[in-house]
Amino acid sequence: MLKEAIGLILYALLLLLLIFILITAVRALFFTPKKKKGEKIELTDEKVDTERYLRNLSDAIKIKTISNYDRDKVDWSQFDKFHAFLEERYPLIHKTMTKTVIGDASLVFKWEGTDPSLDGIALLGHQDVVPVAEGTENDWTHPAFEGFNDGEFIWGRGAMDMKNHLLAVMESVEQLIADGYVPKRTVYICLGHNEEVVAAPDNGAKQIAAYLKEQGVHLEAVIDEGGAILPVNVKGVLNTHLAGVGVAEKGSVNYEVSVSAKGGHSSQPPEHTALGHLANVIKDIEGHQFKAKMPKFVYELFIEIGRRCSYPVRLITCNLWLLKPLVLKIMTKIPPAASLIRTCTAVTMAQGSPQFNVLPQKASITVNFRTMPGVTIEDVEKHIRKSVRKKEKIDVNFLVGKEASVVSPTDSRAFRTIKELCEAADDKCLVAPFLVMGGTDSYNYECVCENIYRFSPFVASTKLLLCTHATDERLPVSSCENALKFFKRYVKQMTED
Repeated sequence: MLKEAIGLILYALLLLLLIFILITAVRALFFTPKKKKGEKIELTDEKVDTERYLRNLSDAIKIKTISNYDRDKVDWSQFDKFHAFLEERYPLIHKTMTKTVIGDASLVFKWEGTDPSLDGIALLGHQDVVPVAEGTENDWTHPAFEGFNDGEFIWGRGAMDMKNHLLAVMESVEQLIADGYVPKRTVYICLGHNEEVVAAPDNGAKQIAAYLKEQGVHLEAVIDEGGAILPVNVKGVLNTHLAGVGVAEKGSVNYEVSVSAKGGHSSQPPEHTALGHLANVIKDIEGHQFKAKMPKFVYELFIEIGRRCSYPVRLITCNLWLLKPLVLKIMTKIPPAASLIRTCTAVTMAQGSPQFNVLPQKASITVNFRTMPGVTIEDVEKHIRKSVRKKEKIDVNFLVGKEASVVSPTDSRAFRTIKELCEAADDKCLVAPFLVMGGTDSYNYECVCENIYRFSPFVASTKLLLCTHATDERLPVSSCENALKFFKRYVKQMTED
């Protein structure tokens, strides 16, 4: 009797397994990009002056608007020069829009809409660039501040981050004014001056957002740098242009963790010096990573990519809901993937004795945490103290940092507009939300806007994106015309009603 019961159970399980496999196979066949409801957006044939844009970008790169945490080390004359450059090259913006200087060198341009009852939109950019690492100046194919255009690329610091984006905004709005376009919604162009300085106490974007709030401004949408259009071609699996729209960005916080001990001469060392005890602390901190979770927007990213994959691969991607625990486990073993699903921990600096024969009285490390949305600076400190074994007496001191952003919705008008414009311009384009690993100015605008998106409409390979902040930063000339058209269309779509 028992034998028959076990046999029936096994047969039932086998039948269920076969049914599941059949359902999965059929489901994978139909796991394709969703058909858009309603009419496909009709793209307007926008007039753009790409050659003028390329000349202006080359000249803009020559202006060394380098920011620094210590404002006394900033060459402010370069920012004055850049402001004069913008006024010379974009006269219609300066004639039509009101300009306000905020803080040391940030700028706000306001293009008044015809309907003051409607919330405006903001186009963000930052004027500053990072310096060229000392000793690497001669490693560049073309000098970093020459703005050389060889017909294929424009080379130089800021070519990708982000004078390309800033000038594309200025060029597009200048052309819209020349075309005679009049927006119903008010348009703001907000240009910070020290975005590259993490958690700067005098952050220009933060001051701009505070200024807008004081003026009673609430924005319908903000668009800033963050994502780009990445060609993805995995033979036999996926061939698409992935347009990542950042709906959130990680926070960045730094803590000093230190251990104290009795000093003395190295000829009479204890069992463990302060550095020896600190080694245990490092091991504990690195060995107790934050828990990995798959946010809704990361799940959406995988689903959107999965729908574009070839049929055999879709057998997996259509069952992500079931395989999520396994996927999370695998992702934690791959650093770039792990950064999408958990707060990252990096021990970056260490300090001990000032001399080789002196026992350290204090040994310390600096730990950088890149926090996921929902994880606060306070949570990080609690995590440190909880991770380190009780017998090690540590001091934990907050150094500098900023909170992670909130997550913007993917069902807003602004996100939908970005998606529709990209997909209408390129049938191969796949638009999906993602998490920005670094920081942008846009998180400062949460006090005046709920719909904040990080997207730069330039097609660039992974290789080129990795040159940002590095040697041979450069922008593909071929990506510029469509970027200019995107901004013109975006402004028109978002300000017509």
